[in-house]
Amino acid sequence: MSTPKGPTLAVLPMTKDEPSAAGPQLLQPSGWPAPKGYANGMAADGRLVLTGGVIGWDSQGHLPAEFVAQVRQTLSNISAILGEGGARPEHLVRLTWYVVDMEEYLANLKGTSSIWRNIWRT
Repeated sequence: MSTPKGPTLAVLPMTKDEPSAAGPQLLQPSGWPAPKGYANGMAADGRLVLTGGVIGWDSQGHLPAEFVAQVRQTLSNISAILGEGGARPEHLVRLTWYVVDMEEYLANLKGTSSIWRNIWRT
């Protein structure tokens, strides 16, 4: 079993009257290879929305037994928390995952990537 439960950091864009309302900016030094599944750096202006300890349980406290289902529920939970703060997944600049079973994680990369794209439309 594995659960992403580290800190999450989202930065809301400033109001339309403030400069730099474009949202988070990816920081990728020229000539560096593109990272897979992470960013070397992010820059953002605005209000911070933080989460912590988010895992894949539902509103009744049930944790799915299957890894991909846990990922789906965890990302849905993070999205809901961001929404409470007026943010959306595209405002996310940091997400830390703690993986208990690395083999299970690696065996489910395709399913995890699909969930990421379908839930967060990235």
